[in-house]
Amino acid sequence: MQSKGNISSLLIRLKFSAMMALDGISSNLLRTFLTVLGISIGVAAVVSLMGIGEGARKSIVSQFESLGENVIVIKSNAENITFDAKEAEEIPSRVTGIQYTTPVVYTQDTPIRWRRDESKMNIVGVNEQYPQIKDHKVLSGNFFTSLHVKQRSPVAVLGYNVANNLLNGRSPVGQTLKIDGINYRIVGVLAEKGKDKGDGIDDKIVIPYTSALKIANTKDILEIWAKSNSSEDAELAMIQLGRIYQRKVGIGSNIRPGNGQEEGETASASNMPIEEPIAEPSPEVPGGKENVFEKGEEPLTITSLNNLVKEADQANRIMTVLLGGIAAVSLLVGGIGIMNIMLVAVTERTGEIGVRRALGAKKEDLLIQFLLEAVYVSIIGCVVGIILGAWAVTIVSRYGLSAIVSFDSIRIAVFVALTSGLLFGVYPAINASNLPPVEALKRQ
Repeated sequence: MQSKGNISSLLIRLKFSAMMALDGISSNLLRTFLTVLGISIGVAAVVSLMGIGEGARKSIVSQFESLGENVIVIKSNAENITFDAKEAEEIPSRVTGIQYTTPVVYTQDTPIRWRRDESKMNIVGVNEQYPQIKDHKVLSGNFFTSLHVKQRSPVAVLGYNVANNLLNGRSPVGQTLKIDGINYRIVGVLAEKGKDKGDGIDDKIVIPYTSALKIANTKDILEIWAKSNSSEDAELAMIQLGRIYQRKVGIGSNIRPGNGQEEGETASASNMPIEEPIAEPSPEVPGGKENVFEKGEEPLTITSLNNLVKEADQANRIMTVLLGGIAAVSLLVGGIGIMNIMLVAVTERTGEIGVRRALGAKKEDLLIQFLLEAVYVSIIGCVVGIILGAWAVTIVSRYGLSAIVSFDSIRIAVFVALTSGLLFGVYPAINASNLPPVEALKRQ
């Protein structure tokens, strides 16, 4: 029975302290408003800045992911290093985990004629495995076949925006358009990737690479795309491809022609036999995760898009944390404001403290009362700050920037605000609880 009485007494004291705390913050609304404003600005800054950072991170990662999952890009950066179609076809049988490959040919500002309209457009030449490599679905019609590629057929698959502009949204499959003066039959339309995604494929035309070589008036292929079954296979394939091309083109930017070539001749990678790769990591491939050809100064680069996604994600996470840290400084300032206001409140309310102590209030009661005042102010500031921050993120999004309301930003802002409110409220609360009753009554 005594235990129940103690619990009941404790609850009554807590209730009374909470009521006194509410009365304390409502007795001077202007002072409370200014304190809440400081916390609100800090919370809004954290929510909005971290929201902008998180939105930018997701946007950049989404752009990289739109290029394809588990895709490896083999690209020549030197004029005397080229590939051919046969080499691209041999890669799946020579490299573990590679499932699809395609040579890639780009043509810039190619003349296009649609009925009476003329323009210039970028063309991408690939083989029939492009949809599987880039995880890109065909929205209407079909993608061209291997037979189209072998016969250099004048067929084209349009990017989403290109197709949408031709017939105002109607499918142009079966129609013809002129590319570089030759009639090409439209056999398909690619699904929409989105703005700034998929390397701008929505605004391009895809044709067989054999036809693209004819338009570009060249026999040289400078880029190959390969796709692995999984991220683990992609890492292993990076090691094997690194070993293959190290033996072919050498390490460093100075390329030595092989197989009896004269100085100045084109060193085609396909002119040399492909040696069977070794799966173990080499000194040139630290840990098997990155090979020497990924350095910008090398004549040939082998890049895993998975690694690009990870690096972009990590870099933008760091930026988001830095933005949050900068914004959190304003929360610290808000916490100092709480301490200043509470110290003033203790000084002004010494008479109240003395009367409560004289009537039997314990130190713990006063401590809880003033701590609750600091917590109330922090909670109100958090709620207002979250609303302001979400509103700011919405405004930023309307003007084209990628910004989202991040749950992590809200959680961090609330934690810092409540923690700072408690920490900076402790000192004034201790001062109030330690004030002797007689001294407090004298100051009244």
